[in-house]
Order: sequence, then structure tokens, then C-alpha cells
Amino acid sequence: MNFRFDIIIEYAPFLLKGTLLTIGLSFAGIVIGTVLGLFIGLGNMMKNRLLALPFKWYITFFRGTPLLVQILLIHFGVVTFFIDGTNAIAAAIIALSLNAAAYIAEIFRAGIQSINKGQMEAARSLGMTHVQAMRYVILPQAFKRMIPPLGNEFIVLIKDSSLASIVVAPELMYWVRNIQGQYFRVWEPYVTAAVIYLILTLTLSYVLNRLEKRLTTE
Repeated sequence: MNFRFDIIIEYAPFLLKGTLLTIGLSFAGIVIGTVLGLFIGLGNMMKNRLLALPFKWYITFFRGTPLLVQILLIHFGVVTFFIDGTNAIAAAIIALSLNAAAYIAEIFRAGIQSINKGQMEAARSLGMTHVQAMRYVILPQAFKRMIPPLGNEFIVLIKDSSLASIVVAPELMYWVRNIQGQYFRVWEPYVTAAVIYLILTLTLSYVLNRLEKRLTTE
């Protein structure tokens, strides 16, 4: 097999731009998805079943349908409802965030429910409100247990961001497909993409492992 490095060198500036956009899409999805996931997870845990129902439906929909379908629906339906035309980057960020929020909501729910109920009762007996007890007692303990599954979700999100290329968001896979289309070669672009994604995921795994170890030693 003759691996043509000259093709990768030629497209290196575009691959760099695509990688930076991939990181940006993933970071936005992680931040927005985490914030939404926390509120959706708390909403899903409400004792009033009627109030919790919309949150359960949300989780069911976004976990039960393919992310690719969600991106297409948001790109051609939701985004065009608010602006004149389409915006691939906005559609990708919205879709990744909403999808991640559904999974992160379940991670928060499982993490919070793993804390002994006596912790909440003890906090309330000290005069804390439910919100204060959740903020200062329950969530800090639960967060330590949620780091591994949250880390897995963040890694999945980085890889899932490649689906944004289907709506022509100029992230990494968009330029990889351009290389394949121009030169009709698959090894060079896809091996390069695999290496870049591997570097991104390994870096994130390293950071999360360091964070987990630091929190467990405190």
C-alpha cells in the first residue's frame, strides 16, 4: 500500500481547521448538555409524576432516536423556523447538546440516587433547605461518582460530532470526505481522521482520570 503523505500535507490547514471546529462543537455540546442534563435529571426525579412526565418524554425521545436523525430534524426543521435558511454549525451544537443532555440527565439521576438518603435528612435537620442540601451536600458527593460515566459520555460526544458533516458543517470529517472525493483514496483521509480522534479522546481520558484521582484523594 502506497500511503501518500503529500495529500495529508496539502490538506493539513483544512484538517487543522476541522479539528478545531470538532473541539469547539464537542466543548459546546459538553457544557450546554451538562447544564441541561442537570436540570432535566432533577426534573425527572420530581415526586409529582405529572410534572416529571415532560422530562421523562424528553429523555425517552433523545435516547431512543438516532443522533443523525436528530441533527437532520434540527438542521432542516428547527433552525429554519427561527432563521432564514440553515446554519450547519448551530444545528450541530443544538443537536449534540440536546442529545448529550438526555444521557447526562440519567447519569445525574443515578449519581444522586446513589447517595444515602440519610445525607439529605441530616442536611435538612441542620436547617438547610432542599436546594441547599442538594447543592452543598448531595451533588458534591454524587459528582465524584459521576466522573467515569460523564467522561465516557464526553468521549462519545467527541466521536459523535463527526455526524455533523452530514449537514456540511466544516468539521474534521467534512474535510476528510473532501479528500476522499478529490483523490478517490480512503486510507490517507480516514487513517488520519482516526489518529486525530484517538488523540482527542486519549487526551480527554487523561484529563478526566487526573481529575478523578484528585477528587478521590481530597
